[in-house]
Amino acid sequence: MSDARRQPPTYWFDGSPPPWRARVLAGIYSGAVAARAALYRKGVLRSVHPGRPVLVVGNLIAGGSGKTPLTIAIVERLRAEGFMPGVASRGYGREQAGIARWVDASTDTAQGGDEPVLIARRTRAPVRVDRDRVAAARALIDAGCDIVVCDDGLQHYRLARDVEIEVIDGRRRYGNRLPLPAGPMREAPQRGERCDFRVVNLGGAQALELPGDTGFGEWPMRLRAQDAVPLHGHRGAPLSAFAGQRVHAVAGIGDPERFFAMLRGLDIAVVPHAFVDHHRYRAGDLRFGSDLPVLMTEKDAVKCATFQTERCYSVPIRAELPEAFWVALLDRLREKDKGSIR
Repeated sequence: MSDARRQPPTYWFDGSPPPWRARVLAGIYSGAVAARAALYRKGVLRSVHPGRPVLVVGNLIAGGSGKTPLTIAIVERLRAEGFMPGVASRGYGREQAGIARWVDASTDTAQGGDEPVLIARRTRAPVRVDRDRVAAARALIDAGCDIVVCDDGLQHYRLARDVEIEVIDGRRRYGNRLPLPAGPMREAPQRGERCDFRVVNLGGAQALELPGDTGFGEWPMRLRAQDAVPLHGHRGAPLSAFAGQRVHAVAGIGDPERFFAMLRGLDIAVVPHAFVDHHRYRAGDLRFGSDLPVLMTEKDAVKCATFQTERCYSVPIRAELPEAFWVALLDRLREKDKGSIR
């Protein structure tokens, strides 16, 4: 059975009014956020720069928007350009969250967090999880990295940054635009205007740029999935091999419908199973009472390695952005720190 206990409230995105209690709490929350930001602007609270360029990827709403695929794409592109990137992350949902850890492809997701483990497996870059992002950045630099990519760190103002990238869910956008818990906003929508880049996740859209899906100053991002990789060690198959078939689709991400819609767009008949973001799977979660193939996001697959069956497949995705985005990003990095960037 899917776990919906911590799914976002429907009123965040469906236009219905939030409860009055949520509105009261939202006023308190937004006041606290504004006060904290003001303390950093006035220098009462100080940001710390680790001495090498820092690029932050984040979003303004609670839940997922496509940060991890973009982080992976950035790390891969930076490495192709001759850099030695490392990734700093909080490692949301991991056990013993107060302990800093190095994460690699073999790290248990319970210890390292699902997204950091996925990033480490895909990129083979150094990954450090730590509540203190400044300490994580310094550890990466000490390990030989010449640029730090911070996964989900827009609100971590203590870490000074050279470039900020906001990722926007192209389907849900900002919802009702209200602060938590009346709406999904961690910060006011206007905060995005101060970011260097704003990337709109169009999911499995069939073109990199669709009319009305991106606005002025926004870059379109498409998520491409081509193969289904068995969790049980057999050869992979193109997703097109599942066209016209019924499958169980598993997604424990911020917006599960994005994954389901991508599969439907490939003419796959989806039986959807939406789990809460960062869900910790048990073997029983994948027993659906039939022998249909099970397709799951790569983020979910890294947590199911110990009890997978031959029916289970991971669906890796690759973020694709216009070449002009990469040119602009590299130019901005060079502009921000000519002494450190090649």
